[in-house]
Amino acid sequence: MPSTPPARRRPRAALAMGADAAAAVLSPDSLAALSEVCALAPPVLDDFSTGAARAVLADTEVLVTGWGCPPIHAGVLASAPALRAVVHTAGTVRGHVTEACWERGIEVSSAAAANALPVAEYTVAMILLSGKRVLERARDYRATRARDVWLATPPDVGNYRRTVGILSASLIGRRVIELLRPYDLRILLHDPYVTDAEAAALGVHPVGLPALFAGSDVVSVHTPLLPATTGLVSRDLLTSMRPDAVLVNTSRGAVVDQEALTDVLRAERIRAVLDVTDPDPLPADHPLWDCDNALITPHLAGSQGNELRRLADLAVGEVARWAAGDGFAHPVRRERLAFLA
Repeated sequence: MPSTPPARRRPRAALAMGADAAAAVLSPDSLAALSEVCALAPPVLDDFSTGAARAVLADTEVLVTGWGCPPIHAGVLASAPALRAVVHTAGTVRGHVTEACWERGIEVSSAAAANALPVAEYTVAMILLSGKRVLERARDYRATRARDVWLATPPDVGNYRRTVGILSASLIGRRVIELLRPYDLRILLHDPYVTDAEAAALGVHPVGLPALFAGSDVVSVHTPLLPATTGLVSRDLLTSMRPDAVLVNTSRGAVVDQEALTDVLRAERIRAVLDVTDPDPLPADHPLWDCDNALITPHLAGSQGNELRRLADLAVGEVARWAAGDGFAHPVRRERLAFLA
């Protein structure tokens, strides 16, 4: 008789995140799928210092983390001698994966790839809408209740052979480049860590930072916020943009010189689509709110609503791979942390 295959090992796991994050990201179906690949211990941990948390941590091998997870510092690790892996159901792990985790050799995975897709989708939508000047023309149409003369549309309206500049071939930046491929666009890229051969493989033209801003109809910002990138998009770069060019920022508000951007927009030199600002949100009396050439959205580009299920699905898959000894498909490397958001 054929032998019965051995049962798949189900590592002991716990959830560590805010209660609101757990409720939003982990639906009953997601929890059921997760429970099939690991032995999931209640409750959801949002404070590692309690006696109940220490009891759960005592034999936990995998922490499934999310927004609101406390830092996993040396003291927490002392209570978790069996902990070998962290699977994050969101993007950055900077807030909770500490040096102590790397020193122990804990394996780390992140759902950043899953979260990158809706941000890239938002970005591409805004690039295409801005090319057709959809928002402005819809506003004018509502005001006049009369169609314009479409054959008299200015020749700079449209998306045929427009030039789009991508600032940073980050995870999201690369997804934007990928999603833009079907369109008749010229794509420029500035990223000092991307070689000419890599740029050719991506199908983009590598350029310096000044050339990116001066030569693009749309510049989309995808660089992470690091000490070296704070204020990277400077007044000089903004004022060098083509008249009526568009700045799209879905990265972090502080990557852009906010004061300079406000001045340039108030002068009506360029347009902007801002899903992030500095500060975020803006004060109610900030002059950017009154700029008709600025579309400001409430940090909605990332995963929301049913898109959160994609984060949970990725996490379930990562736990299953790790339990089977196959390693993570989306590992976070310690040596790459300096380049990640």
